[in-house]
Amino acid sequence: MPKRFVVPASDFSELPRFPGGLELAEALTAAARQLHDTVTPHSTMRAAVRLAVPLLPGAEHAGISVLERGSGRRTVAWTDEVVRTAEGSGDGDGGGPAPYWDHLWHAPVVHLADSETEDGGTSLAGLGLRSALALRLRADKRRLTVLTVYARKPGVFDDVATRVGRLFTAHVSLALDSVTVREQLTEAMRTRDLIGQATGILMERLNIDAAEAFDSLVRASQRENVKLRDLARRIVDANNAT
Repeated sequence: MPKRFVVPASDFSELPRFPGGLELAEALTAAARQLHDTVTPHSTMRAAVRLAVPLLPGAEHAGISVLERGSGRRTVAWTDEVVRTAEGSGDGDGGGPAPYWDHLWHAPVVHLADSETEDGGTSLAGLGLRSALALRLRADKRRLTVLTVYARKPGVFDDVATRVGRLFTAHVSLALDSVTVREQLTEAMRTRDLIGQATGILMERLNIDAAEAFDSLVRASQRENVKLRDLARRIVDANNAT
């Protein structure tokens, strides 16, 4: 069985320098810029796994998965097929969570250190992976989002990797929050415009004012058990088709 332990909160002092004189702060700043240039949560997570490998010392593969209580796990971003196999199918087949994930509901970081022998008997060893560092990105009562990096050697992820990983995941989490809010605002504006168009169509067709048209739209939505946005789109699409 692999050794499992929860890593306590780390002091981020005495951060390392990267080869070639590039300071960690500069590397994280460059990564943050790329993360904040993304336009959807999915593209943010794809960028995160791509950036994690060169940024976290020892990392060779990376993936992001979402665990929902009682609903299994979805792998949503990965660097390669090795990660998809290690974390479960990427198409939402409800694969069970990695055993060490339970710790991440309560702690931000978990190490998985495989045995030193090639026949350690773990699923990671069977894939040629010997170490994993799992870092929590988001957590609420029902959903856990985790970035995990992997290496082919045991004991790769030390305190330095953990510190860098926690700093990096803080940037990823901020970028995810930002892009999620932007996406929600964009959708809200689209919905408002769509409902406005549908209201205008009803005003013209039924010779009623804006308030009456909106009330009619709401009543139809409730009667047909259809979201207001979807009903508005149906009215707009039908009007454009005529």
